[in-house]
Amino acid sequence: MTTPRPLVRPARVLAAALAAGTLFATAACSGSDSSASPEADASSTVAERGVAAQTTSPSASSPSASASPSDLSEEGARNALITPADIEDDWTQVRDPSEWRDSLLVGSVDVAAFVDGRSDTQDCQRLVDALFDETLLGKPTGASAVTGFQQGDSRLLYQVAAYDKADLDDSMQWLSELPDTCDQFTLTGGDAGERTVQVIETSLPQAGDNRQGLTVTVKGESNGDPVTLSLDVAVVQIGADAITVTNGGLDGADHDTTSAAVEQGTQRLQEVLAGRTPSPTPSGIN
Repeated sequence: MTTPRPLVRPARVLAAALAAGTLFATAACSGSDSSASPEADASSTVAERGVAAQTTSPSASSPSASASPSDLSEEGARNALITPADIEDDWTQVRDPSEWRDSLLVGSVDVAAFVDGRSDTQDCQRLVDALFDETLLGKPTGASAVTGFQQGDSRLLYQVAAYDKADLDDSMQWLSELPDTCDQFTLTGGDAGERTVQVIETSLPQAGDNRQGLTVTVKGESNGDPVTLSLDVAVVQIGADAITVTNGGLDGADHDTTSAAVEQGTQRLQEVLAGRTPSPTPSGIN
């Protein structure tokens, strides 16, 4: 007596179903849209956005894999700027800090002219050209806002801006290499003669997605008198947006003020990017 055939067919059907399941799983792993379920599509999109936020060279053929542009608005950039209360001490907000790029008179020394010179190294030239400019990270491609403060012989320039993500990543990499490529170099030209410039790396509070701190010291003469200019340079990146701080003067750089600007400024920018308006910083912050 032979075994009834109906008992064999379910096994074949099950094997075929298992094979089909394996095929669909393989297709999903290979990124085939035609075999992915709606749930898988949603998960893939979320994953791609996460990868896109971290990559500097997305595939041009896949729009979902490209870095998301900044959502920072002009109003948001202004709201993200720090206030005198954020950095305490006796800092006074200035009317138009963009004027500093042309002339920054501190006592009898024009600090802007003091750092105006030529370097034989392109990376070092880029640094000194942007110390009192708003182009340290390159030209913003979106919203941008700037403010400035002064206290005695010290000046603080603060910027919030949106950039092309890939360009911003490149700028952050350039800054991280400056302590090696521009650890010490000479500026020539201008009325100040030869000046010696030193660049060292400094620590910053753990803030944002990426950060870089530098102290730049320029030594030379102005009007026959020895001059030493010390500046903190601090940058914090959040996606395609960044805050930039340049702080210091002829009396040295106040690292505590730089740290406060970084901490308070990063918090304000994060609140703006989350769709909130930062509350006024109360005086007497810790």
